[in-house]
Amino acid sequence: MGGTLLPVFDRLVYRRWVFLILGGALSFPYVLFAFVVIPAVVPSVAGPALVAGIGVVLAVMLATTFIPAVRVLEGTAVRELLDDPVPDTTFGATASWRVRLRFSAMFLLHVLIGAVLSFCTLLLPVMLVSGVAAPFTGQIGLIGNTPLQVPTGLASAWIPFVPVLGAVVLVHAVRLAGWALRRAAVTLLGVPPWERIEQLERQAEHLIERNRLAQELHDSIGHALSVVTMQAGAARFALSAGTQHVEEALGAIESAGRAALDDLDYVLGRLRDEPAREKPPSSLTQLPHLIEATRLAGVTVDAHIDGDLARLPATVSRQAYRIVQECLTNVLRHAGQVLMELRVEVTDGRIDLLARNPVRATGARRTGGGRGLRGIAERVDLLGGQFSAGRQGDRWEVAVSLAWDGGA
Repeated sequence: MGGTLLPVFDRLVYRRWVFLILGGALSFPYVLFAFVVIPAVVPSVAGPALVAGIGVVLAVMLATTFIPAVRVLEGTAVRELLDDPVPDTTFGATASWRVRLRFSAMFLLHVLIGAVLSFCTLLLPVMLVSGVAAPFTGQIGLIGNTPLQVPTGLASAWIPFVPVLGAVVLVHAVRLAGWALRRAAVTLLGVPPWERIEQLERQAEHLIERNRLAQELHDSIGHALSVVTMQAGAARFALSAGTQHVEEALGAIESAGRAALDDLDYVLGRLRDEPAREKPPSSLTQLPHLIEATRLAGVTVDAHIDGDLARLPATVSRQAYRIVQECLTNVLRHAGQVLMELRVEVTDGRIDLLARNPVRATGARRTGGGRGLRGIAERVDLLGGQFSAGRQGDRWEVAVSLAWDGGA
């Protein structure tokens, strides 16, 4: 007895009941079409004409499943009311034809089964009221327009239990239908393992690309704005002092601003999936220009470069350039116009970078930020290198070592 009544108290059954009632609600336009439009077109409701009418209704129902909004609605209902059996399925406008056809079968099952059980659900309150009143009124239901007569009093005391039993049976039917539709959703809408792996790979590639672009934007724009800030202060000082360095400072601001705009346009174009113009990748061969721009900002850079920078693999050269750029930016932001030591040593299959500068004498603590060093660490991890950063006495030091296959 307990097992029979257990589904009555199961919240999951009622969630799936809502899913079935939603299917019944979705069936209403098709029922209206069947009873209003079909009789006007098909004169007879028997034999081949009836079959043809049912076929027309099913064809209309099938056609509506190819509307993207219908797929989104059905997909949301499946996820929310059937406990998300197919979380990776795509229901949008870009779904493949195979997915669309399987979805159509799922939608037809949902609407047809939901229509039947929704009709039974609507009848249940009427049956309960008629059954409870039958021993007192002597009537239950109608045959045509004639009430069905039953005995009154104790002779019909068993009648109220019939709709109660019917309600229990309906609950079991809902439970079975919900389970069946959930299994159908897994079978029809589920993504095969190999497709799920492909989806995850595409998502991972997309996230990696967005993270890379965000890091590129942080490095290039951050460096440019640091140069602009320093040069603007130098220009203001030069104007007040009446010196001849204003043109030089404004030229540095213009150059940094143009470079920042180019990088910003490139990165935003990639983020919007627009066909952005090709931008030559940054590499260590451009290091002299980067050092010169930093010197114009007021930082004295003592640079020592050993080895042929052009021999570096493109990926290593690009990442190393961004690491040096971030080191120079950090000096501009947090140390000011100081003497910075930069060492770049390229050997067979290895590059060592060392950036060292005095800690600002004011001792003011750095507030906010932290993305630059984290970005350097991510770039070094990507290439399997070594990285350290921290205070060494009265100096701040960043050391990076990257190695690669010498034959690359």
